Amino acid sequence: MSDSTVYKNVLKQLDNAAEVLNLDKQVKELLQEPMRTLTVSIPVKKDDGSIHVYKGFRCQHNDVLGPTKGGIRFHPQVCEDEVKALAAWMTFKCSLVGIPYGGAKGGVLVNPKELSRNELERLSRGFIQAISPIIGPDKDIPAPDVYTDAQVMSWFMDEFSKIKGVNTPGLVTGKPVVLGGSFGRHSATARGVMYTVREAAKAIDLNLNGATVAVQGYGNAGSFSAKFLSELGCKIVAANDSKGGVYCEDGIDAVKLAKHKKETSSVTDFDNCQELTNEELLTLDVDILVPAALENQITKDNADKIRARMIAEAANGPTTPEADEILFKKNIMIIPDILANAGGVTVSYFEWVQNLANYYWSKEEVDKKLEQIMVEAFEKVYNTHQELNVNMRVSAFIVAINRLTEAMEARGWVYHEDKC
Repeated sequence: MSDSTVYKNVLKQLDNAAEVLNLDKQVKELLQEPMRTLTVSIPVKKDDGSIHVYKGFRCQHNDVLGPTKGGIRFHPQVCEDEVKALAAWMTFKCSLVGIPYGGAKGGVLVNPKELSRNELERLSRGFIQAISPIIGPDKDIPAPDVYTDAQVMSWFMDEFSKIKGVNTPGLVTGKPVVLGGSFGRHSATARGVMYTVREAAKAIDLNLNGATVAVQGYGNAGSFSAKFLSELGCKIVAANDSKGGVYCEDGIDAVKLAKHKKETSSVTDFDNCQELTNEELLTLDVDILVPAALENQITKDNADKIRARMIAEAANGPTTPEADEILFKKNIMIIPDILANAGGVTVSYFEWVQNLANYYWSKEEVDKKLEQIMVEAFEKVYNTHQELNVNMRVSAFIVAINRLTEAMEARGWVYHEDKC
């Protein structure tokens, strides 16, 4: 699948919701293209003294609801269209859960596994230097994403603070707690997945005690999703990562598997498990499938083989629009990405608020506030899904677009002669 297809998927999802809404053409045009995309070159001095120039991007999709927000990924397959798509999804995600952000995303074309720690730091600082004119706590707030973490965010924040000459913890979220990070942020995406799975299970009358789960992608979101779903009584039977997958009918201890991956760099060769391919994992006969890897994993080519009763999208864009139609006809409950994985940006918002106020909350407060927002968002999406008889993704986009439209009208971004 070509890189450009990722952004075409966003436009198709927007079209599907716009058709149901009979959406104002002015609103649709404003949502079809990002406000700006900055492409930068980052020269990095390698440990051997040579200079390598890396390519990076920062896309700001729409800021009608507030400053833009979104992660930065370091990945060898980063491209402009992918970053544009992820930024657009962030716009809809923030609107859906009702937080005052627009959408943004960033990326650097690099394999960070090939860099030393010092090279990674120089790359991180160089990237922030390059995009510093368009970011800031009141403009655009980066966060961790694929292959970036709290340490990278610390370097981002420190470098930006040096550039501005003032300590600026609110520049990024996902920082260590000692530098103004929020309790609960590290596992927030997965906790949001868990809350929405719990609510969706009630809606489709699925007993989670003993419900079987397969997790595609055992990184941060995938491993914590497995842990939290296990705590609800679910049985994790399969998981994978970029190096392979494991299956055990009797169940897998999610915490022990995460420890095994940390020690060996993969979930493969875990005790009492058999190997399985990515395609086998996606098509297992399980109650819940959690795609927590990259985009375009469930397509028209494999959607008819999916046997899970529920799909909870911990990753961004794992299901294509064509696959959505197939799964909807099969009556498979999909908790779409802009709902299921919104816990991350929600607690990022909490972190930003705490930084601005210089007043910090307990983990219990953070989790309670997150639960309330995720439950309310699920209810809005599910109720719209039932009322309009549309799939859950179209429903989620409708809820998000309605709020964006209201904000555009209030700001005067769209013109209606009959309202003048």
